[in-house]
Amino acid sequence: MERVLIACPFSEKGLEMLRGAGVEVDYRPRMTQAELDEAYVDYDGLVVRGNLLVRPTRGRGKLKVIVRAGAGLDNIAVEEFAGLGVKVFNTPDAVAESVGELVIGLMISLSRGIVKAAAALSRGEWMKQGLMGQELAGKTLGIIGLGRIGRVVARIAHALGMRILVYDIVRFPADQLAQLGAEQVGLEKLLSESDYVTIHTPLTEETRQIIGERELRMMKRTAYLINTARGQIVDQEALKHALKEGWIAGAALDVFKEEPPRDIELLQLPNLIPTPHIGAQTREAQEKAGLEAVQILVRVLRGSTEGPLDYRSL
Repeated sequence: MERVLIACPFSEKGLEMLRGAGVEVDYRPRMTQAELDEAYVDYDGLVVRGNLLVRPTRGRGKLKVIVRAGAGLDNIAVEEFAGLGVKVFNTPDAVAESVGELVIGLMISLSRGIVKAAAALSRGEWMKQGLMGQELAGKTLGIIGLGRIGRVVARIAHALGMRILVYDIVRFPADQLAQLGAEQVGLEKLLSESDYVTIHTPLTEETRQIIGERELRMMKRTAYLINTARGQIVDQEALKHALKEGWIAGAALDVFKEEPPRDIELLQLPNLIPTPHIGAQTREAQEKAGLEAVQILVRVLRGSTEGPLDYRSL
């Protein structure tokens, strides 16, 4: 019988389906880094989220497959495991809708001062006159990275009547862009013309600090930056200066260069909305991520060479 270690919070339905498929499941959602480094070699499959690093500290052992339940693979030593013959997957489709909706929510919160208004009213302050906001309709949204999440954001923003600019290293066909009401442009044009800039790229050496002082100074002084991708994609110190000195109007961060963040000065800036990496924290996303992980695990462990398994048939 195959053994799978689930080293993160996981869908109960997914656990039941794995067991029903004849897989022995060791569910340890509060596993520490040291425990994972020691134990992973004893399992055929491993499931993690972004809270743990997965490194071949003890070689391969029995391990055949690693699944990151969520988007991004920057916490897994993909190339090193590939060299050992271990397959690595993620489940980006599962979280796209949830992260995309959070981006729109953060844009609205920035535009309407929702966080400030709620905090003031909780203190007994009626600050209506100090909260003149703006509508999203008619504004320009710049999307850096038109992957799964970027397309969700574009779809919703288009429905809200926004003009959409896209920057991506991949050149998209005109018909795909037309469906989203989007125009693909260079990064400088996107930054200089957008009222909102949102980031949806994976963390790579090419995207690390792709938004730094130079790029922030290109943006409008009335513009907002939203980052729900990875904290290291934005130069956090440069962003702090931009917010303090008014290079841009504000920002919303769901990700940070270190998590939890220790830069209290940044977190307390009045024109920043910080959230604790909650992009995929919805019941729907967690359920879908678990079920996609089950499909992948069973397919790989059972040696299937066909298309993805339908979890409903397990």
